[in-house]
Amino acid sequence: MAMRRAATSFGNQLRSQSGIKNVAQGFVESTGATGEGFIAPFGVRHASRQILQQRMRSVGNIAKITAAMKMVAASRLRLATARAQESRGMWQPMVKLLGDAPDADVPKNLVVPVTSDRGLCGGINSGIAKTTLSAEAVLGEMTTAENKSISLAVIGEKGRTQMRKALGDKYERVIVDATKIPLTFNAAGLIADDLLKTEFDAARIIYNKFKSAISFQPTLATVLSAEVYEKRCEATGCVDEYEMEGEDRSALLVDMAEFQLCAVLYNGMLENSASELGSRMSAMDSSTKNANEMLSKLTLTYNRSRQAAITTELIEIISGAAALEG
Repeated sequence: MAMRRAATSFGNQLRSQSGIKNVAQGFVESTGATGEGFIAPFGVRHASRQILQQRMRSVGNIAKITAAMKMVAASRLRLATARAQESRGMWQPMVKLLGDAPDADVPKNLVVPVTSDRGLCGGINSGIAKTTLSAEAVLGEMTTAENKSISLAVIGEKGRTQMRKALGDKYERVIVDATKIPLTFNAAGLIADDLLKTEFDAARIIYNKFKSAISFQPTLATVLSAEVYEKRCEATGCVDEYEMEGEDRSALLVDMAEFQLCAVLYNGMLENSASELGSRMSAMDSSTKNANEMLSKLTLTYNRSRQAAITTELIEIISGAAALEG
C-alpha cells in the first residue's frame, strides 16, 4: 500500500505543468552531474563517452611508459655516477701538470659541445646549446688575432639539431650514436683522434658536470694543442721541475696533450651521460604524476557523463509511462 501511494503521488507530480521539469532537476542534482567539467550527455552523449574512454586509455598507456622509463634511468644512474666520478682522476693530474687556460687567446678555436642522442631528458641539451652560443660569442670578442676562426665538432644528435640554425655554418664534424653502447676509454680515444684531424690551437669542451640526480652544471674545459703547450712551457717552465726520459721533448709534449684531450673528453662524456640519466629520471617522474592527475580528472568527467546519461534515460522512461497513463 505504501508503494502504491508513493507511485500515485509521483504520477500526480508528473501530470502537473512543471512536474516533469522539477523531477528531472531532482534526478540531476541527486546524481551530482553538475558543476565545472560536466559534459552534457544530450545529442552526442555516446560519442563523447567514447572519446573520453579513448583519452583515458591513451593517458594510462603514457603513464605506464613514463614510469618504465623512470625505472630504467634510475637503475642505470648508479653505475653511470660511479664511472663519472672515477674518470675524474684521469684528467685532474693532467690539468695540474699542464694547466687549464680558459682565457687563452689563440686564433683557432674548436668548440666541442657534448649532448645526448635521445630526448625526454629535461633541459640538459638546451643548457649546452645556450652555453655554446655564449662561448662562441665570447671567443669571437676575446680573440685578437686577425686570422681567428671558430669551428664546432658536435657530439650528439640533439645538439646537432638544436644548434643547426644558429651555428650550422660552423659545423666541422658531427659525431652521433657515441653513447648507444657503454663508453670506454678506447672509444673516447677514437673520438679524440677524429677531433685531432681538425687543426686547432685550443679545444673548448662543453658538457654537463654531474652533481646529483636532480642537479647538473654546464661546464667548459679548455685543452690546448701540443704546439701551444710547448710555447707556454718554454715561457713559463711548467715542466722543468720534472725529469723526462728521452731526448725529444716535443714528442713527449705532443703525447701529453693528446692524452689530456682524450681524458677530458672521456670524463666529459661520462659526466654528461650521468646528468642525462638523472634528468630523464626526474622528467619522467614529473610526467608520470601529471599523467595520473589527468587520468583522475578524465575518470571523474567520464563518471559524471555516464551518470547524467542514466538520469536522462530514466526521465525519458518515466515521462513515457506518465504519458501512457494520462
